Amino acid sequence: MPKYKGEVNQEQIDAWKKQHGEVKALIIDGHIGYLKKPDRKTLGYASTVGSKDPIKFNEIILSNCWLGGSEDIKTDDSLFLSAGQVLADLIQVKEAELVNL
Repeated sequence: MPKYKGEVNQEQIDAWKKQHGEVKALIIDGHIGYLKKPDRKTLGYASTVGSKDPIKFNEIILSNCWLGGSEDIKTDDSLFLSAGQVLADLIQVKEAELVNL
C-alpha cells in the first residue's frame, strides 16, 4: 500500500533517473509528485512570464518538470501554493569564479 497519494514504484523512479538524471520527490500533506530539473529553455520562459506573474512562474516550472505523482499537487490551490515555496530549490546554481589572467 502506498505511503503517499501518487506514489510510484522504484522501477519507475529508476527509469526516470535513467532518462532525466536527477529526480526529486515533492511531498506535501500526504501527496507526492516527482520532478526533474528544469532546462534552460524552461527557466528562460518561466523567468520572462514570472516577472509579471510569480504564480505563473511556479505553474511553468511545475508543469515542465513534472514526471508523475498526485495530480492534486497541480490542481489543488493549497497544495500548489505549498509546492511553489520549494520549486526554486530545483534550480541549482553552481559556484563560479572569474579570475584575471
